[in-house]
Amino acid sequence: MTDDEIEALGTGFCDCTLPKARWTHGAHFATALWLILRRPDVDAEIDMPGMIRRYNESVGGVNSDTSGYHETITQASLHMARQLLAGLPADVTPAAAYAALMASPLGDKDWPFTYWTREALMSPAARRAWVAPDRTPLPT
Repeated sequence: MTDDEIEALGTGFCDCTLPKARWTHGAHFATALWLILRRPDVDAEIDMPGMIRRYNESVGGVNSDTSGYHETITQASLHMARQLLAGLPADVTPAAAYAALMASPLGDKDWPFTYWTREALMSPAARRAWVAPDRTPLPT
């Protein structure tokens, strides 16, 4: 994915024009990286929950205990994206960061199950608020 494609994803997400079919696992991470690297006006950990809820609703989704926004996955994904970025050059582009992320274990959409059991991560409590990993801690 190019920098321009990532910016288009991020912009489409932010202004709620991104087609739902394009909001994939990779698009979630591409958008997170773009926000962290290119949008200093956005505090990803604080702002993304509302942004994701708004986007979900704009494409007809519902944010509930069983679908839509998931606080634990969002915060864990942002943490892992920042961990990855910390190991890359300070001037890394979104495209290079995205390529590195997708080539890592984070590229697999099931990566959270390394840290959480399915029962814990898919619980309504984990969807509503941060639930610490119950298998192994996230790297720091």
